[in-house]
Amino acid sequence: MPAPQSAVIPTTVTQEQADWFAEAFDKLVGNVNQAILGKDPVIRLVVAALLTNGHVLLEDFPGTGKTVLAKALAKTLEGSNSRIQFTPDLLPSDVTGVTIYDQGKGLFEFHKGPIFASIVLADEINRASPKTQSALLEVMEEGRVTVDGVSHEVGTPFMVIATQNPVEQAGTYTLPEAQLDRFLIKTSLGYPDHDTAITLLLDSSNRARDSKITPIIASSSINTMAELAASVYVDEAVLGYLNEIVTLTRTDVSSTLGVSMRGALALARASKTWALSQGRIYVTPDDIRELAVPVLAHRIIVDPEADFAGVTAEDIVGRILVAVSPPAFRAV
Repeated sequence: MPAPQSAVIPTTVTQEQADWFAEAFDKLVGNVNQAILGKDPVIRLVVAALLTNGHVLLEDFPGTGKTVLAKALAKTLEGSNSRIQFTPDLLPSDVTGVTIYDQGKGLFEFHKGPIFASIVLADEINRASPKTQSALLEVMEEGRVTVDGVSHEVGTPFMVIATQNPVEQAGTYTLPEAQLDRFLIKTSLGYPDHDTAITLLLDSSNRARDSKITPIIASSSINTMAELAASVYVDEAVLGYLNEIVTLTRTDVSSTLGVSMRGALALARASKTWALSQGRIYVTPDDIRELAVPVLAHRIIVDPEADFAGVTAEDIVGRILVAVSPPAFRAV
């Protein structure tokens, strides 16, 4: 929805900066596209999460490319990356690190765990015990790890891309609601369409498509883009529209738990990045609508009876989007 010519947008982001951001965003998406074919919408969501300083949960069946997507994004950055394979016997210290006494120095030294990286792939996160899953809570929210009473910053940019198989798969643990709320976006890749599947089969000898990925952007540039996105203008009427959607998730007859204020703030931040990725210096109601399901749905707990009847959290958000009328853009 274009802004009227008479509208005055009070923002610190210039149109030239917006054009640069959109171009850089498309290059990031294009680079990852080399490893994951036919999934441009999902890749755009993941890159948007990175530039919003958020985390992503990829839920899908095995063999759909979740790990390849995470590794491809990690290789796109000139930063550090690590992979944690979550298993039932994984301990919290295996993720965060551990303090060890050095007899030679007579001091306790902290040995960093794999969580200390720019992009962290938490592979099959729901195979680990709830205790180990909870080890990610502090670092995902605050960007630091506390071990033996001492805090250690993980630095920026920092992003956790967690993959999980559906909970009906054997040997998995459902993620607690508190941890789900830490993920900015939850999405899935799904199986490829016919043409993409044929292309992949023709290239079946290539077992590591992500090996083609080379870094194209420095970590410092990611921080710059994130700061720029945070300055995008959001009109009060658009924020009111967002809040009405969030409020209705708490009162919907099919939900027992709606979206928290953390979720509302997450949607507001993500919508700024989404708008700027399209070369706009302001957020429209369409940005809110496009991101509502991936940002909000995983934060909703569906009533057991509604769940038994086949109602999903995505259905609830979709129903609310139909019921709430978006505001018209107004000049300031």
